[in-house]
Amino acid sequence: MISKSSKIYVAGHRGLVGSAIWKNLEKKGYTNLIGRTHKELDLMNSNEVARFFDEKKPDFVFLAAAHVGGIIANNNYRADFIYRNLQIQNNVISESFRHNVKKLLFLGSTCIYPKEASQPMSEDSLLTGPLEYTNEPYAIAKIAGLKMCESFNIQYGTNYIAVMPTNLYGPNDNFDLEKSHVLPAMIRKIHLSGSLLNNDWNIIKRDLNARPVEHVTGESSKEEIVAILEKYGISDKFVKLWGTGKPFREFLWSEEMADACVFIMEKVDFADLITDKKEIRNCHINIGTGKEISIRDLAYLIKETIGYKGEILFDDSKPDGTIRKLTDVTKLNNLGWKHKIEVEEGVEKLYNWYIQNI
Repeated sequence: MISKSSKIYVAGHRGLVGSAIWKNLEKKGYTNLIGRTHKELDLMNSNEVARFFDEKKPDFVFLAAAHVGGIIANNNYRADFIYRNLQIQNNVISESFRHNVKKLLFLGSTCIYPKEASQPMSEDSLLTGPLEYTNEPYAIAKIAGLKMCESFNIQYGTNYIAVMPTNLYGPNDNFDLEKSHVLPAMIRKIHLSGSLLNNDWNIIKRDLNARPVEHVTGESSKEEIVAILEKYGISDKFVKLWGTGKPFREFLWSEEMADACVFIMEKVDFADLITDKKEIRNCHINIGTGKEISIRDLAYLIKETIGYKGEILFDDSKPDGTIRKLTDVTKLNNLGWKHKIEVEEGVEKLYNWYIQNI
């Protein structure tokens, strides 16, 4: 059983997922947390990971470290997404096993499900069809991590649980215009377009100094700034977004995802998830809201929240990705956890966080 003094390692404790888990653990009174930045510990280096586990000997592990990004990054850097994620997972899971970690929580993604999976997607739809092409390498890495946990449990009696969160957003999100996920990217694009429209160069310069775009900062010339923003569909009259706007997405506030993860670590064991003793599979848990919103409606929700006066345009020459990715959260709800923050509240909270961290 986990206790408030248990030694808990949160891999990836500075990222969107890991930082939310860390914060939740602290809030609940856990006092023996271990975290390492990428500079302090390269999780792709098996020797470094082995030395870390030898020295710290954690009792419980949250494997939240991952190489992540949006549709552009997933499609353009396919080798990075499969190779880096497999390396991180293999190193942390194997060292957890070598050091008899009592329990491990592996975080994946709902992109593991087939492109044409019936909606909402239940855990049993895993491996029933082809994956979405643009993020196939990342999805395969996450499926491998899920199956690695499952296989260690079956063969060695370990207690490794895999959870598959839906699209997350929240504090410490990635607002990089090339590599971020859809919701933070849309918030930043609409915010910057509104600043151009209002001719508010102080805000634009602060934004680009905090988060440069392809080496263009607030110190660059106005011409350079306008040119780079235009490349990403941002002007003083409109914002141009990828795709048709028709796909639907489900969004979960990252701090709620963290609460669900800590709840599972505290109260759920692998044995609780076995439904068929002959063929043990699909014991992972979806984490989401079970609700969805179209990208178009999301864009207009952000527009309204920010008070943006420009136009929202959609570039249908760009890919949409999967049309629907709604999770079936029946298993999670039955285990005793349910979300509270809806996307309307979450968008306002994230925009406020963003402008306070420029």
